Amino acid sequence: MRVHSMVLLRPRLLPNHVNNIFPLSRTLFPTRSFASRRAASSADDPDEDLAAARTWLASLNPRTIPRHLCEVSFSRSGGPGGQHVNKVNSKATLKVSLDSLLPLIPRAIHSQLQSSRYVAQRTNTLVIQSEESRKQAANVETCFDKLHQLLRSSANEAIPGETSQNQRQKVQKLYVFIMYRSQNLHV
Repeated sequence: MRVHSMVLLRPRLLPNHVNNIFPLSRTLFPTRSFASRRAASSADDPDEDLAAARTWLASLNPRTIPRHLCEVSFSRSGGPGGQHVNKVNSKATLKVSLDSLLPLIPRAIHSQLQSSRYVAQRTNTLVIQSEESRKQAANVETCFDKLHQLLRSSANEAIPGETSQNQRQKVQKLYVFIMYRSQNLHV
């Protein structure tokens, strides 16, 4: 595992389920490099990196996203609703700095996240808003669900699926057949 940078964190800020998804030591956080499709040929061990990225994706859910990285603010919601809209700050805005999020996720996902519609280019942050509910807590959870969906869809695009043993055998048989045919055609 290559270590690119070290960031000091207070361990009490991180719940146990986050430590299972985002590998942390007690006080130091090692940043892990992941292979993407483009960088797979230049990586040290692309199979290991892709396996780690697949493991990360399999264990990702809205509850495992580290909440201490996010800044939540509230404002007045627009649209219909009568006087309630004018009195209550129920619209939730979730801001996540890409500088703090990108070291926690596989490198293969970085380009998809940086080109996402949620990115504010000037501040290099993801800005996700929700005003679907009249309750602040429900809107905050909706924001985290949207962030989870963004991470999952980006990962599904960038991280190739694992090839089954059956598919490998089919490809190998096809390769042998093509090699046999090409040798017989040149004779």
